[in-house]
Amino acid sequence: MAVGPLVVHVARLRRSLGTIEREELTAPLDSEMLAPATVADCTVPDGAAAECALVLESYPGGVMVTGTVAAPWVGVCRRCTVPVAGRLDISVKERFCDPPPRGEPEDEEAYPIVDEAIDLGPLVHEAILGELPMAPLCRDDCQGLCASCGVDRNEEQCSCVAPLDPRWASLDVLRSTP
Repeated sequence: MAVGPLVVHVARLRRSLGTIEREELTAPLDSEMLAPATVADCTVPDGAAAECALVLESYPGGVMVTGTVAAPWVGVCRRCTVPVAGRLDISVKERFCDPPPRGEPEDEEAYPIVDEAIDLGPLVHEAILGELPMAPLCRDDCQGLCASCGVDRNEEQCSCVAPLDPRWASLDVLRSTP
């Protein structure tokens, strides 16, 4: 029988179809569960925990899991490279099914029920990795770094002028025309 902070035993739930149970789980997001847990420059901080508020409902041949998964994230602003952090609040809705009879194909869109228990770890892992920001910003109006001198334009202004691209030089004549 499987054990762990995200393993839920469902034998009692499955005895009567349509039975609903609510689960409030908090589990540490260790490196084993989330490896690799980085998307672009975002990751889940070491020692963080996932908070799961889930509803489990039995149906013929399985259990439907709906609810939310929440976890913190840290990263680097894509424009100015300052550290940023946030919190993911992810809605989930997934099926857990009995293994198919021998010789029949597995349902690749459902998680397995093993020994009347469901392991929510893979669901949490996929939900978090799917929602980590690919290009985080410290704020929506971040002005980034100057490409010439490297000053953070959120903190101070510089007098640098963007270099002209020689490939567009023939069009510069149009700028000076009234």
